[in-house]
Amino acid sequence: MNNGHDISKERIAAELDRSRRRSIGLTLDALDEDGLLAQHSPLMSPLVWDLAHIGNYEEQWLLRAAAGREALRPDIDHLYDAFENPRAERTSLPLLRPGEAREYNERVRREVLDALDGVDLSVPAPRGPDDPPGLLDAGFVYHMVIQHEHQHDETMLATHQLRRGVPVLLEETPAVSPLRPPARAEALVPAGPFTMGTDDDPWAYDNEKPAFTVDLPAYFIDTAPVTNAAYQEFMDDGGYQTRRWWSRDGWEWKEKRGARSPAFWEREGEGWSRRRFGRRELVPPAEPVQHVCFHEAQAYASWAGRRLPTEAEWEKAARYDPADGRSRRHPWGDAEPAARHANLGQRRLGPAAVGRHPDGASPLGVHQLVGDVWEWTSTTFHGYPGFRPFPYREYSEVFFDAGYKVLRGGSWATHPTAVRSTFRNWDLPVRRQIFSGFRCARDAEPA
Repeated sequence: MNNGHDISKERIAAELDRSRRRSIGLTLDALDEDGLLAQHSPLMSPLVWDLAHIGNYEEQWLLRAAAGREALRPDIDHLYDAFENPRAERTSLPLLRPGEAREYNERVRREVLDALDGVDLSVPAPRGPDDPPGLLDAGFVYHMVIQHEHQHDETMLATHQLRRGVPVLLEETPAVSPLRPPARAEALVPAGPFTMGTDDDPWAYDNEKPAFTVDLPAYFIDTAPVTNAAYQEFMDDGGYQTRRWWSRDGWEWKEKRGARSPAFWEREGEGWSRRRFGRRELVPPAEPVQHVCFHEAQAYASWAGRRLPTEAEWEKAARYDPADGRSRRHPWGDAEPAARHANLGQRRLGPAAVGRHPDGASPLGVHQLVGDVWEWTSTTFHGYPGFRPFPYREYSEVFFDAGYKVLRGGSWATHPTAVRSTFRNWDLPVRRQIFSGFRCARDAEPA
């Protein structure tokens, strides 16, 4: 893919295959039938539901909507409708068994690849501002389905983390990249306008559009995510016991939950250990802290005399190049993410140490904005000025202004095709089974 805009059918077929191999590795290759049918947490679906859901989503969008073909299994559409069936209730549904899900997904994929030969993926001529986009324009619907499967793969990894039992996911030893921590603890982002969002990225979802200008005052932002060691200082200073650091909602959540540390941490003598995919290990001090919710991130920032960045501040730090005033696709430029840029795509089963990807720094010297951990921002999820839902309201619009907080940057579990500096994730402020962390910001001058 050249600068994020390769729309060739060869690339699409390769990415469809890559996402499916990853899905199978997290389901059929990892657990037996009982493990796939079990609900390992009420927060998550049985893994077999995710497996058949990605096939059903692909059938609905790439066979029926894009290729105009007959439905293969309309009788199961209601079973795999995420809005119709809450996660906690999906084990009671007459779901496809693992073998049936495999056969169904393989049948869908054969039909999709056959139909791909006959579709037109050309970039259309410019339309009027009120003309709706097309599903096939620049291959959008294929990109949507590829990203959807990778997003479910990340969700399945969260299920694996919650699962109790022996380890089943193998972890390869990644190539060691340079370790050059940022020279400064924070970077100054100059005052002025920048372009937020995008108009022309073929992989972008509706909530990333349209591009618009945002004018921000100067501010400082951490050059790296908050580490386990730094977060432990907050804990050791009584951070979880001190009311003044917490918002009202945050304190109520903490007291009800009985939280005293990030999820999956346990006391280990004078220090801490964590459970990671069935393995117990000491908490690595130099890694970004993960499995913290919005309330925990906000309390730490308050304790540190700082705050969480807004979504616009995060994006400007990630994209803005002061040399030419342009907004880049990624912090390092427009090139595809590579291993030297960021820890993405399940290359390892956790974050990399701070300073491990210096080649991925932004022009302002901010490191690890992409990969490692999703980063909480202070912004409630909303539509941009001029937002138009596409291709369906349920992807993002139904979540607007409902208390969901925006997360940015992707995690180690996020695939490179599903991350860019305009990508917007969102979740409830109490969620911490996701691979979430944060960095802090502060005003350049006192308010």
